[in-house]
Amino acid sequence: MHIPYKAFEVTEEANLNYTSALVNKFTDELQLNEVLIKVHYSSINYKDALSASGNKGVTKNYPHTPGIDAAGIVEESSDPSFNAGDQVIVTGYDLGMNTSGGFAEYIRVPSAWVLHLPENLSLKESMIYGTAGFTAALSVYQLQAHHINPETGPIALTGSTGGVGSIALALLAHLGYQVFAITGKEASKDTLIKQGATEVILRNTLEEHTERPLLKPKYAGVLDTVGGEILANLIKSLNYNGVATCCGLVSSIDLPLTVLPFILKGISLIGIDSVKCEMELRKKIWTLLATTWKVDNLAQLSKECTLETLDENLMRLLKGENTGRIVVKIKE
Repeated sequence: MHIPYKAFEVTEEANLNYTSALVNKFTDELQLNEVLIKVHYSSINYKDALSASGNKGVTKNYPHTPGIDAAGIVEESSDPSFNAGDQVIVTGYDLGMNTSGGFAEYIRVPSAWVLHLPENLSLKESMIYGTAGFTAALSVYQLQAHHINPETGPIALTGSTGGVGSIALALLAHLGYQVFAITGKEASKDTLIKQGATEVILRNTLEEHTERPLLKPKYAGVLDTVGGEILANLIKSLNYNGVATCCGLVSSIDLPLTVLPFILKGISLIGIDSVKCEMELRKKIWTLLATTWKVDNLAQLSKECTLETLDENLMRLLKGENTGRIVVKIKE
C-alpha cells in the first residue's frame, strides 16, 4: 500500500546532535513485515526518550521513528491470524528501537509481535498501561508466583510517581497490598496516599551506602524500578523468603550487595523484561489487566499529548519532570 502518513522522526546531525520533526512519509517506506497497522494511540516510555535523544544503545541507525508502544487497527495482513479492522496492541520486541515505532500514523510489524486487544479494554486504555503498565503487571505477577500476597506483608515500591511506578501502585492497591511508596518528589506525598499508598518514604533515606550486609526486616516484597543503593538497601530489609523484582536502572546499574541476604534469608531477586516476554505469558498479563486486575482509576493516571507536543514531553521525561503516564493520541 502507498498510503501517506505523518511520523515523528529523529535525525542525526553533525557533532552528535539530534533533531526531531514531523515528516510526511509513505507506508511502502516501512520495513517489510506481515501486518500494517493504523496507529490510534501510543505512549511515552523512558526508552523512547533515550531513542529520541540519540542513545545508540537503544537505536543504532537514524533517521528513526521511536515509540515502543502502539495500539490501533489492522489495515492489511498477510497472516490469516489478523484481519483488516482488528483492534490490536504491539509492545516490546524491536518496535521503536530499530524498527519504525508507534510515534507515527502507521507501523508495519511481524505478526508474531501483534496481540489482539482484549475485551473490556479500549485502545486508549491499553496505552495508558503500555509497556510501563505491562512491566508493572509482570512484576506483580512474579511476586504472586513466588507467594508474595497481601497477607504476606507490605511491598516497597520505588519510582512510585513514574510510568511503571504509578501503574504498579494502582495495581497493588487494587489487589489489596500495603504499599510503601518511595519517591524523590516530596510534593507528591498526598497524591501517592490518595492513589493507594499506605505510607510514603523519601528516596534520600534509602540512598546512603551501608556496609551492613543485612538491615531490619520490614517488607515481604520489593517492586523496584531504579536499581543502585536503593534496591540494595531494600533487599537487605526484606523479610525471610522475601522477593524483589527489578525492572529499571534510573538510579544506577550497580547493585552493591553481598550474597548474605540470599543465603541467610532465602531472598529471591527476579529480573523483569517486557521486551522478549513470550507471547503466551504476554497474553495472560494483558487479559488480567483487562479483567480482574483492571484498576478503577486508570484514566486518572495519565495525561494526553499529540505528535505536535511529543518532543517537549520526551524532554521532560529525560529530566525526571513527568509523573504518571503520558498517552500519545495519533489519530483524531
